Amino acid sequence: MTDVLILCTANVCRSVLAQALLASRLAVLEPAARVRSAGLLPGGEPPLPEVIRELRGRGLDVAAHRSRQVGADDLAGADLVLTATREQLRHAVVTLPRAWPRSFTIKELVRRGDRVGPRTAGQPLADWLALAHQGRDRAALMGASPEDDIADPAGGPPRAYAATAGQLDVLCDRLARLAWAAASPATRPRDPPRPPGLRPGNPPRTA
Repeated sequence: MTDVLILCTANVCRSVLAQALLASRLAVLEPAARVRSAGLLPGGEPPLPEVIRELRGRGLDVAAHRSRQVGADDLAGADLVLTATREQLRHAVVTLPRAWPRSFTIKELVRRGDRVGPRTAGQPLADWLALAHQGRDRAALMGASPEDDIADPAGGPPRAYAATAGQLDVLCDRLARLAWAAASPATRPRDPPRPPGLRPGNPPRTA
């Protein structure tokens, strides 16, 4: 079972959006996969009302979610760690240095996934992530950059939440297509149906 952990600052906005959006896609592509989320701050808080509203408009209900603070055990148990910003990625790597090869900002993994190509049928996720990880430099994590960071709409107008939700919807869709779609049995072509009475190994009779 694949375990995906998504991080943001407070686990009440961006990571909740990404968790719900990615999980809805993996429910079809890899039903056994688990998508979790956590934050850097102490937990126990519900999602922001605007987040609940944005996801409800997409048929997803996160009202029961309560924020959690990420720990080393969370990172150790994840096959893939995704973050909304470089800052959160730095936090993950400092907390558990060995998580570095499987930890990316969402934007970074989509960008690198486009370069290495989609994961192929039968290819372990870890092998695909290793390809995406090649050539990375920890120094590139320093500072903030719109290339990697997803803006936090918290405290902003409704259009800011809509923009972030829309951006994450596109990113999660692209990531699901890159990392799961081609490798998923649900998307592989099936054998055409056999004519009635025809069993495997028995060629059809000809006149």
